[in-house]
Amino acid sequence: MKTAFITHPECLEHDTGEDHPECAGRLRAIEDRLVATSLADFLRFVEAPLVTEEQLLRVHTSDYLDLLRVSMPQSGHARLDQDTVVGPGSWRAAFRAAGAVVAAVDLVLGGEVDNAFCSVRPPGHHAEIFRALGFCLFNNIAVGAAHALESHGLSRVAVLDFDVHHGNGTEQMFDQESRILFCSSFQHPFYPFTPLLENTPNRVNVPMDASAGSAEFRSGVSEHWLPAIERFQPELIMVSAGYDGHRDDDMSSISLSDADYRWVSEQVVAAAGRSAGNRLVSVLEGGYEFASLARCVDQHLRVLMGMA
Repeated sequence: MKTAFITHPECLEHDTGEDHPECAGRLRAIEDRLVATSLADFLRFVEAPLVTEEQLLRVHTSDYLDLLRVSMPQSGHARLDQDTVVGPGSWRAAFRAAGAVVAAVDLVLGGEVDNAFCSVRPPGHHAEIFRALGFCLFNNIAVGAAHALESHGLSRVAVLDFDVHHGNGTEQMFDQESRILFCSSFQHPFYPFTPLLENTPNRVNVPMDASAGSAEFRSGVSEHWLPAIERFQPELIMVSAGYDGHRDDDMSSISLSDADYRWVSEQVVAAAGRSAGNRLVSVLEGGYEFASLARCVDQHLRVLMGMA
């Protein structure tokens, strides 16, 4: 299958300071892996455009954009919350990250590629309607999902989030949106400590305790996500792809392996094939141990591309 790999050099300019886990080395590790394994030879590389404010305002408020704009430092760093640090290049990096997802939606729904992976930072799924949170400035995947609904006229989009942290921002933005199915698996209780809401026809949360591993993760996806996706019959599947539940990543206590991330990738690609004409957009979220992150993205891309 034709797979687009969407990124931009300006995503590297989001400077979070020394020793911050969400750093430019994450994207460099991914691209180094793709070159070393020659997988880069089979991808369609696309430069992420800048998102427009009109596209952002589908999920964020104008007051939030104004506040974020004036919070950007001219030099050094500024802290938006305890965890979220920005520098002079962060504003344009965030515009590229959200713009990448909009471009991915356009490419996939326009039939130019079968699917797309957005290798971008800052990540997005914690960003809420009116505030930055947990390393995230704009909710990249929510911007893309709203674009699919409003610009392409879709009526059913599934957003699947396997980051180890709950996608609170995405859940908040689409809580009352019947055209979006949101499925999330995550360690609980754990950051960002949002209340665990009851599952509904368009919200399927799979909380896992700190001792969870492959069995708990796979059964949660198989028993809860997949039946919900089958009932919903999405026209597009979007993935918040976070790899911080890997056993080598000290960001959580969950113990997943490379094989688990390949398995979940196979499940979502198969689901896209059943209802969405293989149309899938995947967006990088967490994953902070460079080696496991790079390997798991490599495996994820191989599944998207239909490689054994």
